[in-house]
Amino acid sequence: MKYHLILKLRRGLEADLEIPDWVSFINDKSVVIEHVEPGVDAVMREIGARFWLTREYRPAGPAGWSEDERLLGLSRTYRLIFQQAYVLPPDLVSRVRRVASVEDAHELKIGEAPLPPAEVSTQASVGRRVGDLIQLPYARAVTKGDPAIRIAVLDTGVNLDHPELRGRIVSRADFVDLEGLDTTAFVGDVREYDDVPEDEVGHGTHVSGIIAGQGVEMDEGVAPRCSIVAVRVLATMRQGTRFYGAGIVDNINPAIKWAVDVGRADVINMSLGIKHVGGALPHADVIRYALSRNVAVVAASGNDGKPERYYPGALPGVIAVGAIDDQGRVASFTSYGANITCVAPGTGIYSSFANRRYAYASGTSQASPFVAGGIGLLKSYAREQGGSLSNGQITSIIRHTSDRVDSRLRNEHAGYGVLNLADAFKFLAHSMN
Repeated sequence: MKYHLILKLRRGLEADLEIPDWVSFINDKSVVIEHVEPGVDAVMREIGARFWLTREYRPAGPAGWSEDERLLGLSRTYRLIFQQAYVLPPDLVSRVRRVASVEDAHELKIGEAPLPPAEVSTQASVGRRVGDLIQLPYARAVTKGDPAIRIAVLDTGVNLDHPELRGRIVSRADFVDLEGLDTTAFVGDVREYDDVPEDEVGHGTHVSGIIAGQGVEMDEGVAPRCSIVAVRVLATMRQGTRFYGAGIVDNINPAIKWAVDVGRADVINMSLGIKHVGGALPHADVIRYALSRNVAVVAASGNDGKPERYYPGALPGVIAVGAIDDQGRVASFTSYGANITCVAPGTGIYSSFANRRYAYASGTSQASPFVAGGIGLLKSYAREQGGSLSNGQITSIIRHTSDRVDSRLRNEHAGYGVLNLADAFKFLAHSMN
């Protein structure tokens, strides 16, 4: 793969050129720019490397960059695509970072996260209703969601013709492109940006069913009338008998922005997470952008049972979710390095799966969509009452209504406690009167 360098210039140093975003440039090289800024250009001349300059993001609207996009640095973040497979000096990134006009620079990173093993099944356990743990029946007696409320699932994709999701997917995109990498360990589609985010491994389909399953051969999802925006950001890699969601971390960033700008998401669920290994925090700028547009971002806290921080869950403003078992106890695998907001069911969850099948799976990946779906219901109710909810209001509702797991206001393993949608709706109804 040709080397890609992500470059963020300091404020006030945006290039004025009509620069294509890198996703568009891959398919259309009619506009070619080979310089960016004198200091960086000098470094490239020193090492004998030529590059194409592209933008990391595209503006939300045809009029150009908005004030939020400029303030958060999206308009001054670039991707340098090297024109050949050069042998580059090991200190290239540090040399670029030393340029006075450069705020940050890093090379592309491959992020990997183990996918919880799923047990494919044709029958759900009788009488077991995990939704009771979060008082879901009360909430669904108030509303089953509003189709105008869109919940984006950024994951391994979605089984597009699954009967549980039929009619619920209103927008879709596939941001996985690993062309040029060694993909022999990967399963399924690994090339080309398109609008076919088909899920070969089932993780994203399982998450989507928890949110909006129609109750064909499973319990209804949390918010069965809300809409799904399906965004594939992870390919599937096999290592022995284990499967991993894997993708280029920086390729997820424009997918988040696409979900906000094009998918018009009200909620984003990211049942994924990566550790910070240097440079700026993963996804930080674009998550701030989503939050500035009043998009609630919900993420899994991680599954190693340690005080590790996984991103985006560990970013400020993100609702990080841990898991509980069917007895309401915090699952031992819940990572707690992030500031967990609340916990939700995450063990032995039955939901839709790849190839029109169903499966049981466990993990904070399964807990996160219970919370994302619950927020979708709250936003639906507010909309039905002629109002709306800010991210701050949503966090406040969860903080004040979750069931504490001990005498403390906040527990590092469980946040403010187990999501309680009955109390959340009572709190919301009272605050709107």
